[in-house]
Amino acid sequence: MTVKIHHALPGRIRVHYDLHEISPRQAILAQSLIAVQEGIEDISVNTNIGSYLILFDSSVISQSEIENLFKALGSKYLDDEKLLEAVSQIPITESIMSIFISTMINHFAKKLLPIFLRRFFLFMNIVPRVGSALGMCFRHGKVFSTQMLDATALTTAALTGNTNTASSISMLLNLGEAIEEVTKRVSYGNLAHKLLISDEPVHILENGEEKTIPAEALKKDDLVIVREGSLIPCDGTVERGEGMVNQASITGESLPVDKKAGSGVFAGTILSEGELVIRTRSTGRDTKVQNIIQMIDNSQNLKAAVQRRSENLAEKIVPLNFALAGITWLFTRNLTKTMSTLMVDYSCAMKLAAPIAVLSAMKEAAGLGISVKGGKYLEDAAEATTIIFDKTGTLTYANPKVEKIYAMKDYSEDFVLQTAACLEEHFPHPLGRAVVSFAEEKGLFHPENHTKVEYIVAHGIASTLGGKKVRIGSAHFIFDDEKIPFDKKVKQVQDESAKTGQSLLYLSYDGELAGVLAIGDPVRPEAREVIENLKKTGIRRCVMITGDTEGAAKKIAESAGLDGWYSQALPEDKVSLIEKEKANGKVIMLGDGINDAPALSAADVGIAIEGSSSIASDTADIVLSDGGLNNVATTRVLAQGLIQKINQNNAFIIEVNSALLLLGVFGLISPQLAAILHNSVTVGISVKSMQPILRIN
Repeated sequence: MTVKIHHALPGRIRVHYDLHEISPRQAILAQSLIAVQEGIEDISVNTNIGSYLILFDSSVISQSEIENLFKALGSKYLDDEKLLEAVSQIPITESIMSIFISTMINHFAKKLLPIFLRRFFLFMNIVPRVGSALGMCFRHGKVFSTQMLDATALTTAALTGNTNTASSISMLLNLGEAIEEVTKRVSYGNLAHKLLISDEPVHILENGEEKTIPAEALKKDDLVIVREGSLIPCDGTVERGEGMVNQASITGESLPVDKKAGSGVFAGTILSEGELVIRTRSTGRDTKVQNIIQMIDNSQNLKAAVQRRSENLAEKIVPLNFALAGITWLFTRNLTKTMSTLMVDYSCAMKLAAPIAVLSAMKEAAGLGISVKGGKYLEDAAEATTIIFDKTGTLTYANPKVEKIYAMKDYSEDFVLQTAACLEEHFPHPLGRAVVSFAEEKGLFHPENHTKVEYIVAHGIASTLGGKKVRIGSAHFIFDDEKIPFDKKVKQVQDESAKTGQSLLYLSYDGELAGVLAIGDPVRPEAREVIENLKKTGIRRCVMITGDTEGAAKKIAESAGLDGWYSQALPEDKVSLIEKEKANGKVIMLGDGINDAPALSAADVGIAIEGSSSIASDTADIVLSDGGLNNVATTRVLAQGLIQKINQNNAFIIEVNSALLLLGVFGLISPQLAAILHNSVTVGISVKSMQPILRIN
């Protein structure tokens, strides 16, 4: 494949190819093959002009190496029928410039036609607009609409014999609408693209041999090989192998799920351990992850109130256009000035800019690992005055750690920890994992010189070490079942743990208490900073609701810098407490578990944190799939930025279009120029609405 460099900048290159050498389908296949190469960050193709725009990491791949990649794409790849079959659709490349050029060519070409044909085409343009205006009038009761404005201006010009003016106005209206539609479609498409899984190369088995293909070339019934740490690229069924799959991105489950022959898997999940061979069931737009994207796309119907206000304001201003046009005609009797006032309205820009701003914010959020299910939730998040946190798994990691070791008698802390780890490593429950991890951190090894280990459910572990009986477990197991003498120091330890919310493991050795291990679930290190950042954004009250004890709640609340807490709360209690807090303003609820689902639903905005259960993720209005607690503050800042952007856009639209109306009234601009400037403002404000809200360094 031959390419020629059109222009190049550091990390950015545009190359042209011969349109006669390869077909559009082959060009898109080449795009897919280049995209999976190391160092290529993004590549887009324009099959109309034969051009590729490539963004790349210059520290990984050079410009000359990119050229060589294209040169290496010979008939072996570009004529491969199976690869070409995967290129199912040739996308239509849309650009504002191409629309502008084609519209202008069409407009001026009509001027070469006989007068009766020009009038016929003009009539064919006017009739649909008049029909649309009358439809809004009779079906929806909207006498004063933007459609009526356009139809009135066109009809007035045509009936008064100003066919050139009418033709120009028609062309400009068509051009403006086409550009607006492309602008909206690009913005909307970017949201879906941002949520799609990455284009990792896919390894498949074909005739017993392993081949590497682009993700786009994957087809139904292909056998895909997925190895540890890799993304699963399709929905399918495991043919052979066994592994642990992290399904958090789809189901919200925090722990990997065991998958073996016959198990179903979803695209977008990650193989944490093992190796799987998967029979592809569906790819691309048919996959589970794509269905979720569609759901989020459809949820745009949940408009932010500020967006609805923009649309309502735009509708209310339309009658003023007609009133101004009437006044202009009454005092000037000048048709040109009158039509100029009809060519400028506030509705187009307001109705387009607001939803594009919301879409852009949702896209930006998705790029940060924040899935927003509707614009209204961003607005509510921006206006909330209270945020309520669940404790376990939200303010904490739900990952217990040994916080203190109490050695009894003449035993040392190291002996207590080493012996406890020796037993606990055989039964990896959460407290046991905490003990083993702490021993590893301390560099304490625990040789396997004990006899068979017996696990007694809900009690503890029993074994023999060096001929001595060793037991570890609950107070009931040690003191009641095993009849180990109760040390007077234990009462002090128990009282202290009750205040801090720690769990206790008791270790006995040779018939006496050797030590006690205090295990806690520490607050996330970023929690205090996140809460401080939230308060800077205007959050007045940060509180915690937990089913845990008063001592545990107090410890976490004070560590995180919260304003208050509710302890020992049942799921139904959480709902009533949220209703109580809502009396003082909008409330955000942050949780992760099944028991948090009712509270997430009751709050104005429910946010499910990374690693949440499936039901919590489904119930929540916003899901943080990445970034942890830090993304709570990011969501708030992004939401406030969105509201500010929409309000600023509306103010700008009113100011500029009002100026255009005044220029038209005083005859300083023609109807054609008024239409051009009005459409330019609409497109410009739409493009501005696409710009990111956050400036991340």
